[in-house]
Amino acid sequence: MSGLKVEKKERENSRQLVGRFTRSLRKSGLVYRAKKNRYAKKPLSNELKKKAALRKEELKKKYELLEKLGKTR
Repeated sequence: MSGLKVEKKERENSRQLVGRFTRSLRKSGLVYRAKKNRYAKKPLSNELKKKAALRKEELKKKYELLEKLGKTR
């Protein structure tokens, strides 16, 4: 939890309260950080990188063979 707390002041309507909360949320940077990290990807492990490279090599060889046989467009 953020710890962001806004209490209603005396003679303050709900619209003003929501506006004050929105401003304080914007100033705290929570929304910015959440949006920034929304689509962040974790780096691949070395094992996964190797597997991906091997798969790419296999597909490349397979495609070259098909191309040699004239089975690609």
